[in-house]
Amino acid sequence: MTQNNLNVFEEHESEVRSYVRGFPTVFHKAKGYKMWDLDNKEYIDFFSGAGALNYGHNDENMKKKLLEYIQEDGITHSLDMASKAKGEFLEKFHEIILKPRNLDYKVMFPGPTGANSVESALKIARKVTGRTNVVSFTKGFHGMTIGALSVTGNAFKRAGAGVPLNNATPMPYDNFMEDTDQSIKYIERMLDDSGSGMDKPAAFILETVQGEGGLNVARMEWLQEIEKICRKHDILLIVDDIQAGVGRTGTFFSFEPAGITPDIVCLSKSIGGNGSPLALTLIRPDYDRFAPGEHNGTFRGNNFAFVAAAEALNYWKDDRLEKNVQDKSKRIQEFLDDLIEKHPNMKGTHRGRGFMQGIASEVEGFSDRVTDRCFTHGLIMETAGPSDEVFKLFPPITIDDEGLEKGLAIIEKAVTEVVREKDLVTT
Repeated sequence: MTQNNLNVFEEHESEVRSYVRGFPTVFHKAKGYKMWDLDNKEYIDFFSGAGALNYGHNDENMKKKLLEYIQEDGITHSLDMASKAKGEFLEKFHEIILKPRNLDYKVMFPGPTGANSVESALKIARKVTGRTNVVSFTKGFHGMTIGALSVTGNAFKRAGAGVPLNNATPMPYDNFMEDTDQSIKYIERMLDDSGSGMDKPAAFILETVQGEGGLNVARMEWLQEIEKICRKHDILLIVDDIQAGVGRTGTFFSFEPAGITPDIVCLSKSIGGNGSPLALTLIRPDYDRFAPGEHNGTFRGNNFAFVAAAEALNYWKDDRLEKNVQDKSKRIQEFLDDLIEKHPNMKGTHRGRGFMQGIASEVEGFSDRVTDRCFTHGLIMETAGPSDEVFKLFPPITIDDEGLEKGLAIIEKAVTEVVREKDLVTT
């Protein structure tokens, strides 16, 4: 393609296409926090591949390692055979990530996507416990396959299954109810009372920060109480860290500040380093009970992803990146709080933590218009929440001060313009 038009996509690609509608241009190049289209227009990326590009685009060290691997004819596809690339990743993941955090997990490669990780987590929990029911949480999102959809809250996504979604019981997420402590009491009562009608679950599955659900944040105390309930009732705890993990909330695993230890952890997106498809399911060793081949997939041996992922782990050999994310997260929150104070007409509330923050507006259509206006001004950002009521900041966690400030300035400009639109101004 040499022309920046969308005709070929409109003519040949399925109507299910989504992001091309929100970002209607043809992208060609990307580096760090920047992207360029075929007209060479520059965009600041506050989307990060929906969280798959925590380290930005075309990281120099990862690119170098991949090029070297290709030049030496390194094996590309190997299912779950042993390969040098996979062995090096496993060693580094254990030494740099798990061991310093006193975490003991077996690493399963379930397939290339987050949904693959969730499906395998649900299956192993049911296999270990012999139970079928799984507790999920309101507004949670865990993927688009049938098992993952059964524990997803979004009605639009669930309807796409076309079949009944069974063997899951939704429970109120933290702050879903007006009384923030009520959800824990409700869950405990449902489990303790034999007349509740709820089958004892195999597992609880949750996100510590609900990305697609609207950047809803679980308090550390709530997460600790959920873990206590699981231990009391011999229920496995699954943390879906696919979007909130790999540093996006300020620590490698989003659950670290709560001091909890999940039985199973789902990872994908940025674990692949440079956006290459890769997913991990981390399983407590005593629950590692799949028979050989009982869960498999053709593309679970993505060696390009192993190479980039192993290189990406070097960012975590010390705490510099972690502290950088935490410091910049404070700047993002200060900016959003100031924006809310400056523009009361957008009726906004702050959401999220770390590098997954945003503003939820009560004004219908406000967040969609903000992201549209941001795109016009050269910034890519998406919405979240059941009604797309949240505009969501997702910069690469490696972004420098200059890039962050440029992006924030565009957001402020876009919000100011949308607030002034007469059909959106409220009193």
